[in-house]
Amino acid sequence: MKIRSVLVVCFTAISLWAFAQQNNASIHGYVTDAEGNLIEGANIVIEGSGRGVSSKSDGYYEIRGLSGGTYQVKTSVVGHKTTSQEVRLGEGDSRLVNFVLEAEVSQLSEVVLSGHKKEKYNVENVSSTLRLNQELIKIPQNIQVITDDVLRDQQIFGMREGVGRNVSGVMVMEHWGNYARINMRGFRIPAFRNGMNFTSQWGPVAEDMAMVERIEIIKGPAGFMLSAGEPAGLYNIVTKTPRATPGREVTLSTGSYGLQRATLDVGGKVDKAGKLLYRFNAMGHTQKTHQEYGFHDKYLLAPSFKYLFNENTTLTAQYTYQYSKVPELGSPYVFSPKGYRDVPRDFSISHPGIDPSVNKEHSAFVTFEHKLDRNWRVTAQLGYLSGAQESSDIWPDAVNENGDIYRRLYIFDGEEEHKLGQVFVNGEVQTGPVSHKILAGLDVGSKDILYDWAESHRIDPEDHPFNIYAPDNSHAVIPELDRSTSLRKRASDAGTIVGQQYTAYYAQDELGFFDDRLRVTLAGRYTNLDESSWSGKTSDGKFTPRAGISFSIDDNTSVYGLYDQAFLPQAGTDRQGNTFDPIEGNNIEGGIKKKWFDGRWNTSFSYFRITKENMLTADPEDPVNNSIQLGEVKSMGGEFDLRGEITSGLDLILNYAYTDVRISKDTDPEVVGKRVSGHARHMSNGWLKYTLQDTGLRGLNVSMGYLYMAKRATWDSVWGIEGAQTLPDYFRLDGALGWSNEKFSVALNINNLLNEYLFSGSSYSDGQFYSQQSEPGRNFRLTLGYRF
Repeated sequence: MKIRSVLVVCFTAISLWAFAQQNNASIHGYVTDAEGNLIEGANIVIEGSGRGVSSKSDGYYEIRGLSGGTYQVKTSVVGHKTTSQEVRLGEGDSRLVNFVLEAEVSQLSEVVLSGHKKEKYNVENVSSTLRLNQELIKIPQNIQVITDDVLRDQQIFGMREGVGRNVSGVMVMEHWGNYARINMRGFRIPAFRNGMNFTSQWGPVAEDMAMVERIEIIKGPAGFMLSAGEPAGLYNIVTKTPRATPGREVTLSTGSYGLQRATLDVGGKVDKAGKLLYRFNAMGHTQKTHQEYGFHDKYLLAPSFKYLFNENTTLTAQYTYQYSKVPELGSPYVFSPKGYRDVPRDFSISHPGIDPSVNKEHSAFVTFEHKLDRNWRVTAQLGYLSGAQESSDIWPDAVNENGDIYRRLYIFDGEEEHKLGQVFVNGEVQTGPVSHKILAGLDVGSKDILYDWAESHRIDPEDHPFNIYAPDNSHAVIPELDRSTSLRKRASDAGTIVGQQYTAYYAQDELGFFDDRLRVTLAGRYTNLDESSWSGKTSDGKFTPRAGISFSIDDNTSVYGLYDQAFLPQAGTDRQGNTFDPIEGNNIEGGIKKKWFDGRWNTSFSYFRITKENMLTADPEDPVNNSIQLGEVKSMGGEFDLRGEITSGLDLILNYAYTDVRISKDTDPEVVGKRVSGHARHMSNGWLKYTLQDTGLRGLNVSMGYLYMAKRATWDSVWGIEGAQTLPDYFRLDGALGWSNEKFSVALNINNLLNEYLFSGSSYSDGQFYSQQSEPGRNFRLTLGYRF
């Protein structure tokens, strides 16, 4: 029996070795257009074999595991003519085969500044800032990308406008001030910029789209990016960087509420050799809002440079300055003793004599990339962000049944400084018939955040309250807020200094079997994190595993499964003085992805279940003063996403998500099963654009889009206030009309076509009154663009 086993093992090993020797040839190269621009997402297929790959962000492709022979290799991408070459390989050959694709004449009218490419809603690969050296369809996770073409078509100007309309299950939450609070799968997700975590309690400043190349939404924990955070996922803003192809564009916009906006995007080569590239983005924006006294003024400066030492080594430097001025924080909220929609949607509790809130933010990145050889690459990046906020916050002390309120003005100043660093390597190796895509790296970071909201003054006299049904600001007294001492001293006195330092090590190996049709991902991340805040100090070190599997049914269809973890530190102690363990977030996810019609459009469906364990809940022995770790929350649901060009000239985004988030464990049985705020059970959105082809009106396009939410969970969901009003279903319809050619473009977008009274909100103060934030009624944006 032992001899037979040994023979079987030896025979298997010899067979695998022989198989590897017979399939060790490869084809690799670059895909470019006629002007020499590298093309991402081109499909390179060996005809008759079912084997194929997509070109990466640098235009590079490689097909491995081939035996000797003659192959017909075909390359295609939307907007360019398909081409093919005959390639002869000997055993063990590695043949360089480059492709130069000619543009389709019928598509030339759709050339735009962003990379001089045809507009597209779907992409084949994630950005290099996500570190993954793999096609989207093969990654065992639901990742969605909002392209610059979507942002342009929908005339999205700010981060808060663009995410919830284009990805399944993503909700933009209520907010104080100019930052984006984004929820997904029921929890707030961290804000990344170029692969670096700039999240803070009230930051970073919401990015203006003039600086944004794409928005990447990673659903579920992403151990290759982050473990110390919410298990729902993250979003990554990819900013615009230099390209070798010259590009120059200016846009002018006008619209409702006195909108005046201008953007400039120029770039190209600094020197004749093309070693030094530059890009400069600038934006100026002023606009009132639909609410009385509301406004938003901002501007942006974003220069960047890239130096190409050689074909293997680059250095990129980026700097961005954002300035934003809005009314005092809290002013978007209105209050009523009766319920929602009790006051006109343009109503405000603000006062024109209150100083505005001003945010100033500097951010910088330096990125070094070096290809060690055609299989290995190292990337190192430094990131820095400095933000300052001088502002105030208005909020009512109470809301009486007759509509009287006494408004209180709080100081709300803040500063934050983030210093981040990362270095990682991507590599590919072959061990017999098994391929390996390896990712390993180190992340370090330090965050120093200060806030002061200690000082406050009532602005309405005792005998002259402000009445929401008969507003009168004539009796209000606006105080002078005390900023005579430094913010750091004020924050120190108030105990509102937040600090965080972390170091994380991670490694991931994606093993490919059967010519890479079956892929198994094994990864782990160890994070050591020290954190201090007004709730105390904590220090945690935790290992979080990650395991995934993905199988390609054919070249255009894959199924996957994933298990991943995240954790959230918790400060404080229980009644016995024991420190609390971190919250553990566990995500189990599975799905199917498919590309249709040569990758023109794609679909994905995913099912997920997230469990957050070790959450704090009231101590039954002392519920007022102490907590214990027994709480648990479960989030589960399904998501569907479709995006791309359905047929020539017809682009579509269509999404749906079912999300249910509930308390599954607590010391109080009354709250078990209650829904958690921050999600809608049903969410769907869509955007359909049709561009006329090969007619006298070529370049004319018309679009229509919607956003629908049903059974929204409010902030009072857990409180279970008897008789509290529920939020009505939400439906918004938008439309657009545009035209463009090689030089000029014009776009008219009309949002909220049905002029619906749209809002979010919740009951407040144990159900004594209601708060809400409203959205604008029917409004328009008109943008003219010129490329030169």
